[in-house]
Amino acid sequence: MRTVSPLRIVLIALFAVLLSGCGYNEIQRKDEGVKAGWSEVLNQYKRRSDLIPNLVNTVKGYAAHEQNVLTAVTEARAKVSQINVNADDAASLAAFQKAQGELSSALSRLMVVTENYPNLKADQSFLGLQTQLEGTENRITVARGRYIQLVQDYNTYIRSFPQLITAKIFGYAVKPNFTVENEAQIQNAPSVDFGNAQQPPAQPAQ
Repeated sequence: MRTVSPLRIVLIALFAVLLSGCGYNEIQRKDEGVKAGWSEVLNQYKRRSDLIPNLVNTVKGYAAHEQNVLTAVTEARAKVSQINVNADDAASLAAFQKAQGELSSALSRLMVVTENYPNLKADQSFLGLQTQLEGTENRITVARGRYIQLVQDYNTYIRSFPQLITAKIFGYAVKPNFTVENEAQIQNAPSVDFGNAQQPPAQPAQ
């Protein structure tokens, strides 16, 4: 059996200490944290996307003639599903943000339309979807906010000395983040509260 020389053991131990002192282990930890945070963002967006077909079908049952709004939501959802996002690529992340923003806008327009249909707002399936969608929007807001913080923390760390040397040696680069405009938007989740919408005024009896 081949034995390891004491000198090699000392060198390996010294190398491990140097890596730790230069932030290698902490870079690894923060990088894994960013990946986990991004996975949560994607999970919440997917949850929202999965709710949309049932939402559209329920609204269609009461407001079939609102075809333009319904089509806009369906097309925006399809566009999102076609994007294979890479969170480490700024252009890919920007395209993903844009598509998700368009879907949020289409959903908001659909919410406005539903205010004109009191029977729809009393539908139990619709009420259930409303609750799920509200919860999902809040989870998206929380997940995006946490991801922004994780990326900022990671980027700040690998730009600092001596970690920047370690990062360059091992190929750890600064990660792109949500844009400033998008970061401001996450302070408030899109409004999807149908239940508190004002009812249309009652028509006088003939």
